[in-house]
Amino acid sequence: MIDHATLLTYLAVLTGFVLIPGPAVLLTLARAATSGTRVGMATGLGIAAGDLIHTCMAVLGLSAILMTSAFLFNVVKYAGAAYLVYLGVRAFLERADLPELTPAARVDARTAFRQAILAEVLNPKSALFFLAFLPQFVRPQNGPVALQLATLGVLFVLMGALSTGLVALCAGRVGRFLRRHPAIWRWQGKAVGTVYCALGVRMAMQQR
Repeated sequence: MIDHATLLTYLAVLTGFVLIPGPAVLLTLARAATSGTRVGMATGLGIAAGDLIHTCMAVLGLSAILMTSAFLFNVVKYAGAAYLVYLGVRAFLERADLPELTPAARVDARTAFRQAILAEVLNPKSALFFLAFLPQFVRPQNGPVALQLATLGVLFVLMGALSTGLVALCAGRVGRFLRRHPAIWRWQGKAVGTVYCALGVRMAMQQR
C-alpha cells in the first residue's frame, strides 16, 4: 500500500486544492445560489461522479502501461510532470477576474447532477489532469499500482465532494466573501500554479 509519507504529502496537496476556489466551487456556488442548497449538493456530487469516472479510466490506462513496460510508465510520469509544470505556468501567468456566479436559469437537482457529470467527463483537461496528477504519488515498490491509483483517485473524489458539499451548504456566505475579497480569486491562479509546478519539479527530481 501507499507509504505514510507519500499519503500525507498527497493529502496536503489535496487540501490545498479544495481550499482554493476553482471551477467546481464556482459551478456549485452558482447552482446553489440560484436553485438552492439541494441543487448545489447535486452539482457537487455530479462533479465527484465525473471525477470517479476519470479515476477509473486513469487506473485502467496507466495500469495497462505499467504491465506492458516499466520504461513506458516512466515516460508517462515524465510527460505528466511536464504537463503539470505547463499547467502551473499558465495558471500563474493568466489574469483571473472573478466571474459571474449566477447562472441564467434555475434547474432541479436531477438535471444539475446529470449536467455536472457530463461537463466533468467531457472535459479533456480533467482527463489529462488525472493522468498527470495521480502517477506522481505512485511507487511501484509499494504494491499493486492499480490499487494505489484507485486509492489516490477515490481520496481525490471524496475530498472534492466534501469541499463542494460545504460550499453548497454555505453558498450565500462563500459568494459574499469572494465578492468582498476579489484578491483571493485573483491569487488562486498563482497558488494553484505554484502547486502544479512544484509537483512537476518534484517528480523530475525524484527520477534522477
